[in-house]
Amino acid sequence: MKAYLIILQAIYVLCLIPWFVFWGLSFMSFDMGFSWANITFVGTITLYPVAVIACSIVAWLIHKRKKRTAIILNLVPSLWILGFLSFMLFV
Repeated sequence: MKAYLIILQAIYVLCLIPWFVFWGLSFMSFDMGFSWANITFVGTITLYPVAVIACSIVAWLIHKRKKRTAIILNLVPSLWILGFLSFMLFV
């Protein structure tokens, strides 16, 4: 269980490197003006490190009492990674 949490969180930290580049480039969506779609797009990308930190802390706090919940909660930031990978593959 501890190894799973450590490995998955190490992957999340490694994904912060391309996230930073993608986050910086996401502000180019405002070149044609502001819209709710642009704000939502940049906001969703911005929330990735917040999700990583929050889910990691909560998963470590509950990993002894509720193992299954800790595993599921620790998988939440992978939604951003899967979304990014699917975006890169299909565009």
